[in-house]
Amino acid sequence: MKLFTPQPQPTDSDTRTRILQAAQRLFAHQGYNSTTTRDLAQAAGVAEGTLFRHFGNKKTILVELATEGWVEILTDLLTELSEMGSYKAVAQVMRRRMLNLHKNGDLLRVCFLEAQFHPELRDRIQEEVIAKMTDVAEAFFETAMEKGIYRPMNPRLVAHVFLGMFAVAGFSEKTMFSEDSSPEALKQMAEGLADIFLNGVLAKPE
Repeated sequence: MKLFTPQPQPTDSDTRTRILQAAQRLFAHQGYNSTTTRDLAQAAGVAEGTLFRHFGNKKTILVELATEGWVEILTDLLTELSEMGSYKAVAQVMRRRMLNLHKNGDLLRVCFLEAQFHPELRDRIQEEVIAKMTDVAEAFFETAMEKGIYRPMNPRLVAHVFLGMFAVAGFSEKTMFSEDSSPEALKQMAEGLADIFLNGVLAKPE
């Protein structure tokens, strides 16, 4: 006789993660406004009441999804910067991070499309992600300037330029919205951006 083994019940954290993952897929492919809470509950495999127990409303899900996703992406980037063996190895860091961005296409699509319509989302990303990441990047570039590796200039401006190039590359059509973008194409873009960042675009005097 085969004994019945009860399946472990999902934890609150598991359920919350499923809801956010379902929201990411639905918001990215059918839009925030076209997605109902019933759609979200069905896609996550939970009751609507469970959804509202974890998140007060649909807008809360959108803001939490975008904030958590960006924190993870940019934390990985800045962790890699802090562990970089050479201040000139920007191309390697950017290439790995851009490959990761490509895998997070749904999340970035949600952020890019919905932030313009939802001030709460835009403000939360600015306050909890961009401002903090800029602080860390500024300290990184300031140290490189003190060591004489980068020329003296405003380190916060350099941090803004670096993070801006990184974000624009992630949102660009070729890397983000094309299904057949190759790792080689991403590598070439990353190396080109790193070269421009480190060397500029002016020809060197002979």
